[in-house]
Amino acid sequence: MPDRPTVTALRIARLPITHPDSQLLVEAVQEEYVARYGGRDESPVDPRDFEDPLGQFFVGYLDGVPVATGAWRRSSVTALGADVTAEVKRMYVVPAAQRRGVARRMLAHLEATAADAGIQALVLETGMKQPEAIELYLSSGYEPIPGFGYYCGSELSRCFGRRI
Repeated sequence: MPDRPTVTALRIARLPITHPDSQLLVEAVQEEYVARYGGRDESPVDPRDFEDPLGQFFVGYLDGVPVATGAWRRSSVTALGADVTAEVKRMYVVPAAQRRGVARRMLAHLEATAADAGIQALVLETGMKQPEAIELYLSSGYEPIPGFGYYCGSELSRCFGRRI
């Protein structure tokens, strides 16, 4: 069995959300939502939200293969004493690359690029049926915040934030 590429080999590229590699992974995460929740994520996403100055979208590659996505878009949410926030969106790692630190690397990249853009805190929403995501965020210093956005008030939704 060949060795699996290490997370240090992860190359993160900034791409439009409309790029074929981005779309391939966005569709994969939608399929994951269908499997876990019975339907696609219906929260509104405008591709322009991930273009400067509103946000950024990234794809992670191992050996030239797209294996992860992560993005942030500016938000009107006030959290943790920060007025300038961005929302983490489309965090996803394909099953073959999971449990290898790829998501943690992508999250750190989102934090660094958002901070470089003047963002004070990141906020995000995830679901109760994604315990591995909740564990990633909690272990990365995110803390529960009041619900916001499209899924505000949903019993399956949990929101987190972190000053960066």
